[in-house]
Formats: sequence, C-alpha cells, structure tokens
Amino acid sequence: MRYDVIVIGAGIQGLASALNLALRGRRVLVIEKTAPARHASGVNAGGVRSLWRHPAEIPLARAALQIWHDIERFLGADCQYHSNGSLRIAESEAEVEVLERRVAELASLGYDHERLLGREALREIVPHVAPHCVGGLISTDEGSASPYHATWAFYQRARREGVDFRLGDAVSRVERDTAGWRVVAGGENHAGDFVVNCAGAWGDAIAAMIGDRVPLSREAPTMMVTQRIPQFLGPVCGLVGRKLSFKQTDAGTVLIGGGHRGFIDEAREQATPDARKLMVSAQTVVEVFPIMRNVPIARTWCGIEGMTPDQLPYLGPGRAAPNAIHAFGFCGHGFAIGPVVGRVVAELIVDGESRLPIAPFAIDRFARPSQGTA
Repeated sequence: MRYDVIVIGAGIQGLASALNLALRGRRVLVIEKTAPARHASGVNAGGVRSLWRHPAEIPLARAALQIWHDIERFLGADCQYHSNGSLRIAESEAEVEVLERRVAELASLGYDHERLLGREALREIVPHVAPHCVGGLISTDEGSASPYHATWAFYQRARREGVDFRLGDAVSRVERDTAGWRVVAGGENHAGDFVVNCAGAWGDAIAAMIGDRVPLSREAPTMMVTQRIPQFLGPVCGLVGRKLSFKQTDAGTVLIGGGHRGFIDEAREQATPDARKLMVSAQTVVEVFPIMRNVPIARTWCGIEGMTPDQLPYLGPGRAAPNAIHAFGFCGHGFAIGPVVGRVVAELIVDGESRLPIAPFAIDRFARPSQGTA
C-alpha cells in the first residue's frame, strides 16, 4: 500500500499531525519505534501556556489554546484540561522590572494576554506564596492538562479516523523513490508521497536521512510528584529567576518540574533523575511555597527531549528534498502547542502553506550565512 503521508514518531506532534491529515482526507501511516507518548509527550509537566514564551512561539501558543479549550469534545476523551491560569512569580523588585519590560515588549508586538500583579494581587491568587515574593505575571485563559491522557487521546482519535500504525519498529532508512519516499522500518518498506519527521529527541537522525543536517542535543527534564494534600493552588506556577514548574492536580498531588536535567543513557534511550538537582528543586519549592515543607515526594522520573541552540523548534518544510516536513526539537515546551502543530503540518501538506507564521522555525536557519556587514 502507498500512503499519502508517512509520519515518523507518535508523540503529541506526530499524532496531532496524523489526525489532522486524516481529517482532511489523507491516508496516513505513523511509524513509532516504541509506543505512543513514550518519551517527552507523555512525561512532561503538562503546562498549556502562552505565558513567558519566546515571541516567535506566541502565535502558535495562542492558536493552540483555542483547541485546548474544546479538547475533550474534539478528541472524545478526558484530557484533564483545566484553564486555571499560568503565573510567573517575582521574588525581588529587580525581577518585577524584568516582568515590566516583558509586558512592554509584548505590547509593542500587539499582545495583552500577560498581566502584571502586585504583591497583594499575587496573594489573592496564590495565598500560600512565601512573604518575600513581591509580584507576578499572569495569563488567565490557560492552564494544564495530563500529558499522557491527552497524547493517548490523540492516538485513539487518529485510529478511529483510519490512521494506520506500526508500533515497535525503528526507522532505519528514509530514501527518495520515484514518486515520493520509501521508509524502511522493522525490515519492511513503506511508501508515501510525503514524510513528516516528528521523531522528537531523535529528529536530527531522521532529518539527516532526508538530507537536512541540523544541530540538536538531548536533555532529560526531571519531574517529581508528591503525595496527596488538600487543595491550595489554582494556576500553574513558575519563577522569574529560578527553575520551577509547579501545579496541583485534581487528585491533590503536586507536580514539580522546571528544567532541572537528569542523566541520559543514549544507547538504551533511557533517562534517570539527578538526585542533587532534585534536592535543589525541592528546596526551591519549600522556599516559595512553605506549605510544602513536610510533604513527601511519591515518585521522580525523566523524559528525553530534543533541544535546539536557540530553544525554538524545527517546524516547516525540508530544504534538501521536496515533500518532507519537520516538526521536532521543541525544547521542553512543545506539549502545549502540539495540537496546533498538527494543524500546521496538515496545512503545509494539503494547502501548501500555513496560516500561522513559522519562518523563525525553519530547518536551515543555522546553516544560513550571517547577515553581518563587511
């Protein structure tokens, strides 16, 4: 069988791409070397935010929020999505000035979704925050979802829409054929007119097979979750000057992340937390939310994520060959924009262009000559 599109990778980017393509009448095959939601898509902090993003990502993030607000109806499943807001906390007056500059920058770009909070307004929203915290920045129309439940829901909806899957087969070759592409996985050949590279932390290897060589490193973001405690927190919280992602689930557990890295076993494609960095993360939590001081940690884990030099993803057409689309390297903040990335990929293949601005994410941006003067 020849497919219209072969998608490599069954994280949220690949699954959303496959679903959107199927909804637009394309015959799609997804090839995944392990299982859906196995790596970054299923084990991240679950933040659904436009707050504090690079300006280039804001159009994607704001468009994704429109999908998230209707995600249960769209996917026909409970993704545990809650729009309780995203909050960035300032621990000093110098950090308040950073927030003020941020709001001014966004205003110059036409955005007003991020709002400054003073000391008292901050405590109205998070009454248990430490006394030394002096302000914040909030976006009220965003929040969080369950990474595993949401990614799995994309998988199930894609299956219902007729997407085919080959799970447990690693891609060994991607080659041009007379009409498009031949993808070899699990010792079998699969033919498609288009190929979509959603291989996450291993997207650079697939890109090289296509002919697009890019810089990409692999890191292991570390997460912790506590035992259940009474509800005390609404929004997803972060800090201006320190690493922290902090939210409370419906069950009462508290999920803690924020960018501390673990150890990666490249050969086994496995990651383990760094106990020293877990201690730093736990201490940060206690200093900002003293209510957490005696709360036991129930579990820790890592995912594996692809990181680009400028912390922006690769999203758009390939440059070395036609009929190839890249969507990988989301640098630890791709879960929230996954639903709209899928729509962008479908637009590129079906319509020939995306309605959203994706030029900053071009696959060849690091290979271009510098624009400096002589």
